[in-house]
Amino acid sequence: MIKKSLLTFCIAILTISVIEPAIVGNAFAKAQPQSMVNGRLIKQVRHELATLPYYGVFDWLEFEVRPDNTVVLRGQVVRPTTKSDAEGRVREIDGVSKVINEIEVLPLSPQDDRLRMALYRKLYGFDSPLFRYATQAIPSIHIIVDRGRASLKGVVTNKGDAQLAYIRARSVPGLFDVKSDLQIESEMPR
Repeated sequence: MIKKSLLTFCIAILTISVIEPAIVGNAFAKAQPQSMVNGRLIKQVRHELATLPYYGVFDWLEFEVRPDNTVVLRGQVVRPTTKSDAEGRVREIDGVSKVINEIEVLPLSPQDDRLRMALYRKLYGFDSPLFRYATQAIPSIHIIVDRGRASLKGVVTNKGDAQLAYIRARSVPGLFDVKSDLQIESEMPR
């Protein structure tokens, strides 16, 4: 039970995209066969990113391991130190040939901070049906706010939870737009 929860936690934290070197972009791009990528390296990169000291619900990190063991880091974070710490930790992993850091540091904004807290309360409040997602060390629904626009990223159990998260997020006043990039656990590649 604990191992399954830990696996779900790791999957929820990071989306792994293993794609051809010429293709840059989202996690749904054409994938390389898993045998071409070093599985040990993927596990180590995932572990290092998941255990960053300031990685939290308002951050989102993804990575790609290319066949030449180049690691491309992507995502959005609220602290510049999270970006530099991620690169530093991945660079120290044996077998990594190069690190390309494409992580975006979100701009400082009291308005965005207010929206992040309002979204957090709306999604994870004690009276929310989504509260169970908040019981993990890092909740599986990540809240990314950039200039008044919100994105929900992560993994949920079913489509109903994804729709509920989107509806609840849309009800937060002051947001210009809400985008849901939530993935359903059963529909994720194994």
